[in-house]
Amino acid sequence: MDRPFTFINSAMSADGKISTKERKQVRISGDVDFDRMDELRATSDAIVVGIGTVLADDPSLTVKSKTRRDARKAKGYDEDPIRIVIDSKARTPQDADIFVKGEGMRIIAVSASAPADKVRMLREKALVITTGDEQVDLCALMKKLSSMGVKRLMVEGGATLNWAMLSNGLVDEIYSYVGNLVIGGCCAPSFVDGAGFSENEILPLKLTSMERMDEGVLLNWEVINKY
Repeated sequence: MDRPFTFINSAMSADGKISTKERKQVRISGDVDFDRMDELRATSDAIVVGIGTVLADDPSLTVKSKTRRDARKAKGYDEDPIRIVIDSKARTPQDADIFVKGEGMRIIAVSASAPADKVRMLREKALVITTGDEQVDLCALMKKLSSMGVKRLMVEGGATLNWAMLSNGLVDEIYSYVGNLVIGGCCAPSFVDGAGFSENEILPLKLTSMERMDEGVLLNWEVINKY
């Protein structure tokens, strides 16, 4: 396989929403799930998010546990995995938290249509990888990441990136925490947005585990890729 083993981790409401209609992040899971997510980060080679998530939530994508950071250092790794933003038009702010907090490599993936001046500025903060004409070519990017030694990739969304990864057959596994709240709203992002599959394209999953956690349930799915 010429791409990393890739999994999505996401928390959603009981009605499948990952944030409010204003695209504001809300706390869906609890401390146990946050610790589980931190372990996933610590055991991944890289973490990827979309530019929408960066602009809405400004995540640092760092490993929170000192014990886990120390364990990574002891193995010869940076404290934090490689942090990647899919940003076709080079809109990542210069003061984004991924640049300010933590250590390790940062990658901004842009398309050929990204403004040259913004790309130059981002190169001062991160490794910039250009693939695709108008949008980042995710398949080409995954091959590049694999050639760089990324074997395990964690996807932390959002909804548009989840769709792009799944529809291109680039996801092996999904962790979906379903919390005990309803958000609602036709404009609130769901776990997967994008164009959506037609009936004969629907992507099947295999449930591999189910666990009650905090006030919700954690579902682990294997993706049965047809692409």
